[in-house]
Amino acid sequence: MHRGLPVLTWQNGSRGNDKTEIVAMEFENRQLLRIYVSEQAKYHHRPFYEVIIARAKAFGIPGATVFKGILSYGMSGKVHTAKILELSQNLPMVIEIMDTEERIENFLPVLEALVKDSGVHAHLTLEDVRSAVILSG
Repeated sequence: MHRGLPVLTWQNGSRGNDKTEIVAMEFENRQLLRIYVSEQAKYHHRPFYEVIIARAKAFGIPGATVFKGILSYGMSGKVHTAKILELSQNLPMVIEIMDTEERIENFLPVLEALVKDSGVHAHLTLEDVRSAVILSG
């Protein structure tokens, strides 16, 4: 046992009696905030997703990621696609921010103010997740 966690060991066949130890990962409770916006959404002429990332970083959130969708439809029922023949793409952008419940809850008013100030349409989801980090070496 290592810090109360199960430890796996195995014999390394090529090196005689050398053993490798793998310590079980430690998962922590986190919250995952997903923000769905249009690729064309702007905040004072700047892509809205870039503004969210910058504000999250300034707020002290340790990381955020933006994903670009290739096919979607929303409440209007209009399909948006990444096909070459489409002149004006309006694909979905998904921003994922994961942190402690407290920090996410404190960031939500900042996000709400950005959305209201920009006039964009944003859809949010919030879920509890368990997260672990694996470091090499």
